[in-house]
Amino acid sequence: MLDFELPTELQALRERARALAAEGVAEFGAHTDSWINGYSKEFSKRLSTEGWIGMTWPTEFGGGGQSNLARIIMGEEMISVGAPIAASWFADRQMGPALINYGTPDQQAEFLPGMLSGESTWCIGMSEPDAGSDLANLKTSAIRDGDVFVVNGQKIWTSFAATSDYIYLICRTTTDGPPHKGVSEVIVPMDLPGIEVRPIKDMTTNQHFCEVFFTDVRVPVENLVGDEGAAFKQTMTQLEHERGGIDRLVSNKPLYLRALAAADTDDPLVRQEIAALETGYRLGRILVYREVLKQAPAGFSAATKCFCTEHQQRVANFAARTLGMEAVTDSLATHAFAYNPAYTIMGGTSNVMRNILGERVLGLPREPRV
Repeated sequence: MLDFELPTELQALRERARALAAEGVAEFGAHTDSWINGYSKEFSKRLSTEGWIGMTWPTEFGGGGQSNLARIIMGEEMISVGAPIAASWFADRQMGPALINYGTPDQQAEFLPGMLSGESTWCIGMSEPDAGSDLANLKTSAIRDGDVFVVNGQKIWTSFAATSDYIYLICRTTTDGPPHKGVSEVIVPMDLPGIEVRPIKDMTTNQHFCEVFFTDVRVPVENLVGDEGAAFKQTMTQLEHERGGIDRLVSNKPLYLRALAAADTDDPLVRQEIAALETGYRLGRILVYREVLKQAPAGFSAATKCFCTEHQQRVANFAARTLGMEAVTDSLATHAFAYNPAYTIMGGTSNVMRNILGERVLGLPREPRV
């Protein structure tokens, strides 16, 4: 028999995380997509006191040395009720592990403590107006000039650029060779001269997405992470973390819980739809667990993201039918419905994810171009 029960210590972690998440919602309000919409440095500092930032990082870097499963459990409890974890989520999920794996000892000593304490907020400069899904086509340049890189270019859809202390910049340090060559990762303090941030207000009134413009920004060469011109694989590793996480499954679960409480469960068709959604949550969780337990093949996070984000859209559609007029009069519900189309776009569209799955996981041939 398969045993899906969690060990005692993980059950205790879930209960403690559930309690702290409820406190966060009571004090700071509930947020759909709280990992990207729920910004509170104060709450992030509380996560830090619990040891829940960097909880999977090695202890020699100040982390908790816990399992990836422990972090997923904590994150699920926070996001499922809308606790505001956004101020530390990116650094915990991506930037910290990147510095641990590729950074210098000086970089680790300088930047990791601020992440762990919840004091510093990070964003990632990845997408560009002409290089969203095609990351290898990015144009933002970082050209050496003595002991600095001179950065010029533009990034878009950069969440939290307006409030971040640092941007983890994916840029081009050379144009020699094929497109995926010459890509580098550089830490850029957001207070340097020559950086302009323009928030983008979407139809939900969110302003976490931003455009960032770099004009002759001078960044110390020692802020280069990893090997110059050879960071494309580093960036792909970050995307694996980004696509296969629990945030892709439960971002709008606060909306689901509200709709579930209002649903007419005397109707067998409603019960059938609820059963399908509950099954979806369980299947999605198994997919995410497979990712963090390293049981999925390389690149399979594309499939995990597809399933989980499309599940979130099914949740939103169920909630819209169930809540009726409340769906357009309640601000939290309206926000969640308006955000619904973004799930299968941000972080890589479902079409791109299916291409990745077909080509890199299943080994299917590319369709020849005519």
